[in-house]
Amino acid sequence: MAKKKVQSIEPNIADLANGWLKSYKLDYKLEQESLNTEIDKALHDYFSKNGGNGANRPDAKLLLQNSKLNYYPILIEYKGYKDKLAKLDSSNQVENKTAKNEPNFKHINSYAVNGAVHYANALLHHTSYTDIIAIGMTGHKDEFGKIQYQIGVYYVSKKNLGAGQKVGEFTDFSFLAPKNFDSFIEQVEALSLTQEELDKLKEKREQEITASLTKLNNDIYQHEKGLGENDRVYLVAASIIATLGIPGKVAPLEKEELKSLEEEGNTDGDIILRKIKAFLKEKQLPQAKKDLIIRTLQNTLTAENINKAENGESQLKRVFAKIVDDLGIYYKIGLTTDFTGKLFNEMYGWLGFSQDKLNDVVLTPSYVATLLVKLTRVDKDSYVWDFATGSAGLLVAAMNEMLIDAKNNINSPEELAKKQAKIKAEQLLGIELLPSVYMLAILNMILMGDGSSNILNKDSLIDFDGKYGFGKTDEKFPANAFVLNPPYSAAGNGMNFVEKALGMMNRGYAAIIIQNSAGSGNATEYNKRILEKHTLLASIKMPIDLFIGKASVQTHIYVFRVNESHKKDDIVKFIDFSNDGYTRSNRKKASCNLRDTDNAKERYEEVVNLVRFGKNKLCYLTEKEYYEGTIDPKNGADWNQSTPMDTKPTLADFKKTVADYLAWEVSNLIKTQKTEEDCLGKQIPHLTKNF
Repeated sequence: MAKKKVQSIEPNIADLANGWLKSYKLDYKLEQESLNTEIDKALHDYFSKNGGNGANRPDAKLLLQNSKLNYYPILIEYKGYKDKLAKLDSSNQVENKTAKNEPNFKHINSYAVNGAVHYANALLHHTSYTDIIAIGMTGHKDEFGKIQYQIGVYYVSKKNLGAGQKVGEFTDFSFLAPKNFDSFIEQVEALSLTQEELDKLKEKREQEITASLTKLNNDIYQHEKGLGENDRVYLVAASIIATLGIPGKVAPLEKEELKSLEEEGNTDGDIILRKIKAFLKEKQLPQAKKDLIIRTLQNTLTAENINKAENGESQLKRVFAKIVDDLGIYYKIGLTTDFTGKLFNEMYGWLGFSQDKLNDVVLTPSYVATLLVKLTRVDKDSYVWDFATGSAGLLVAAMNEMLIDAKNNINSPEELAKKQAKIKAEQLLGIELLPSVYMLAILNMILMGDGSSNILNKDSLIDFDGKYGFGKTDEKFPANAFVLNPPYSAAGNGMNFVEKALGMMNRGYAAIIIQNSAGSGNATEYNKRILEKHTLLASIKMPIDLFIGKASVQTHIYVFRVNESHKKDDIVKFIDFSNDGYTRSNRKKASCNLRDTDNAKERYEEVVNLVRFGKNKLCYLTEKEYYEGTIDPKNGADWNQSTPMDTKPTLADFKKTVADYLAWEVSNLIKTQKTEEDCLGKQIPHLTKNF
């Protein structure tokens, strides 16, 4: 007998819930009604629950204001089946993504909460609202015909990276009533994520960014002809800057503002450039810096072919829309170091480098960047520089550590704000030669809160004199921390950068990650000269697969104390960090290419403590992986030492060898016996003779 199809009672659920809203005298809007222009437009522009555009219609929606005059969009989705409230993943997060980090349209369509959270992300992506309430409600009729229902209330915001957090348990919508709304918002504001939960969300977002960038790159490559690798990078940078906006001063550029006109001064490229100029002006960057950014982007944005309208639309407008649609959510919710690092790692694949040069532009993973920064003992008062900046990942890591230290040690809000501004404007300096990569660095620092002032487009070995690039151009940058991932094709595998930078410092520490051959013979003369003035504190062997998918070279981290010559009896800490606790995969279709499988975070912190405090900090690492020894300052090729092996046999070794041999002899003898009776009645003279 065929199973009877269960009929949806969604109209009943809607009538019940909307009746509550009406009883609270709330001005709610139904599916086809307008809430306001900004929200309506966001719901239209965001991809729908089926993958297209324009069909995002919450069953009910409100815009409520609390006593502090803050507005909160309320988006409600109804379903009419049992057990269709919410579909959560193993971490109890709303599961709106597939294993391939693509929208899970089945979940978004079928579950009330999942649909409401989807609508909330549309607002995060396309509006100025940063705090949204997503409500799902579903129900069914029991055997007595009585309606049984469930309610799910989730908070979706920049703070939780758009993932959504369950607010509490509710049996009706009375928390939305004017008399209760303030206390409800207090409950919402009290929500917090543990560091572990936040780390998991960040990891998921990283994976999503990878998928989005791959899609974007393939789309542009396949459908947008005539755009070189550099053009793609410049268009991403320009589009993001133009759509960032500055609250109350510069409105984000909207897709509709690009009209695909070909008249002089009003092309889509001209419009984007004007928005970028307005943004940079409000950022109060040095004029020379603003001029440099504009010059770099202008040729691509104003090219005739990209602004020419075909079928009423320019190629520039089309590409701009793709960038905003695919990436907008990630910088609207607030990028972190991890997100930004992933963004730029992927974008490097767009640049046209030869195979040799490809190794030169491998970006440092964010957790390794943080390790380098901590090894240089960075704090709020540090002055940090990088002579091969790349996308500025190392400087971003340094800036984050400095800001954290400032927040932990300055109690005055006014003084803290001053210090934060000084860190970003004066205490970071990076140098990058390649123009396309330089633009990534600029964009990176802008996205991260803007330490872009002293990012210089120069040759650090030839053109840099140690002075500030902008602002205090007559003053030396007082560097006391140096971090570096140099181009491996440079002289001495990149040790020429180290010699130059350390020679311009009076004090402090340096940490560099470099091809291991630099410490075993490829940079002998550089190393000897460096040790005449500076001390090698530690040599750390990193995992061979550290740069998965990018380069297969063995790297070491070398840590130096600046301006103190190395003596032959100085102790060097040699650490074999081949097992750093991470398991890596190079599979393109893997849902996660980096997994913490053996206390990775704790191991990285342990390495920092070992370098600073010594052997007593051993915990996860063993004595076989940590060795204190010396080097010959006149050698320059003995930096990659490992723990000496003790080859002297012990009594236990002897006993084990004898036991193994006896077992082998007995096994062979048994095999040669023809019958069980022969074996039982005989001695083994061979054995008794020899032992």
